[in-house]
Amino acid sequence: MYPDEGPLHRGLYPKHISFFEMGAEVDERCVMAANRVGKTEGIGGPEVTYHLTGKYPHWWKGRRFDRATTWWASGTTNKKTQEIIQTKMLGPVGKMGTGLIPGELIVRTIPKPGIPDAIGAVFVRHVSGGISALTFKSYEMGREAFEGNEVDGIWLDEEPPAVVYFECLTRTMSTEPGKRNGMLIATFTPLEGLTETALLFAPGGAIKDGVNPDTGRYTLNLTWDDAPHLTKEAKDKMLLAYPPYMRDARTKGIPQLGSGAIYPVPESEIKVPDFKIPDHWPRAYAMDVGWNCTAVVWIAVDPETKTKYLYSVHRQGHAEPSVHARTIKARGEWIPGKIDPAARGRGQKDGAQLLQDYQDLGLKVSPADNAVETGLLRVWEALSGGEFKVFESCEPWFMEYRIYRRDDKGHIVKKDDHLMDATRYWFTSAESIACINPALIAKKTYVPPRAFGTGAVFGGKR
Repeated sequence: MYPDEGPLHRGLYPKHISFFEMGAEVDERCVMAANRVGKTEGIGGPEVTYHLTGKYPHWWKGRRFDRATTWWASGTTNKKTQEIIQTKMLGPVGKMGTGLIPGELIVRTIPKPGIPDAIGAVFVRHVSGGISALTFKSYEMGREAFEGNEVDGIWLDEEPPAVVYFECLTRTMSTEPGKRNGMLIATFTPLEGLTETALLFAPGGAIKDGVNPDTGRYTLNLTWDDAPHLTKEAKDKMLLAYPPYMRDARTKGIPQLGSGAIYPVPESEIKVPDFKIPDHWPRAYAMDVGWNCTAVVWIAVDPETKTKYLYSVHRQGHAEPSVHARTIKARGEWIPGKIDPAARGRGQKDGAQLLQDYQDLGLKVSPADNAVETGLLRVWEALSGGEFKVFESCEPWFMEYRIYRRDDKGHIVKKDDHLMDATRYWFTSAESIACINPALIAKKTYVPPRAFGTGAVFGGKR
């Protein structure tokens, strides 16, 4: 693996190599990857083999063990573990010793009861003279199967349930003072969407290579562009085989928009580069209020194509209405807005009438229509029809979009969804009041009305 020279030499795989190197510093690492980029045979499998045998390649800069080690490797089911992990590590059935672990170093194997040709554990000779052990497990065995003594490392190939992940993390924690914890490696394509496990390595739904300073976890994202062994012809053929909602996950390792996603439209189809909004485009804003978070979205409408562009956002918590009002007015005091209708009856801290507060602060704001399902439908129709785009600079909006979902009972998960609520208010209420700057109309510097479609709004008048 990873030779010095040749058509697939090591220099072509800098991100794969960086993952190995980070093992010297970080105990929890995850490869959130596209399909066929080498997460099993090129990352998880080789690293576990090096630690089991102690036969590290000359270029290795990752963590090293100078003694025999104990490892677990797990897939989603016993059958998948046998077909994928066992085959990669030991070789196909009938060809034991032709996998990543050299046959001459395999001391013995123990069959897995009740599963034909499945191996429960393999014992491997380490260069120190000791005997390492690798036990094969599966998530379908349940959390209890991952209870036990401390191990040196665990490799989770494909995404585990969060309860299994945390049980495995417990098994790698050292109980000896001064001794470093064991290693936990996860390699998976995020086909289940932004699950609890995926969010451990993609906080807010955003995948960023590197160590999270808050958790100490390391994440590496691998796409088809990081896999030189994949030809253009192969990639083109595979891409056509995937339905659109799977493509970001399958080709880029970006969490798939699962069945719980409220807006199952790939982010790549929504995001557009920022540009200057023409003065003659009608604009309006919508806001969701609360002491913990007040969120505002500004959307402009292209009068020719009817496409809506969300071009700015405001998201801030623990601030008085006056603070939010200044920010809103800075975007244009003339822009009308709609506000969470609940603002009429509750305050951010003391039950004050927020709607009146914001009006007294000079905002041109009125209550929004809070028809939830109607609003969701209107946003969905605009997204799926290509009539709603979002500036790439509005990252807080995309962070909420990635995790905006329903739970297994069909209820909207009410967490980090303030910009989503504001967007919904815009489509149910603010679109109808969108206008261009009245000052431009007064100065007659606006584009003639014929440039707009029927029903265009000028200064609040049609």
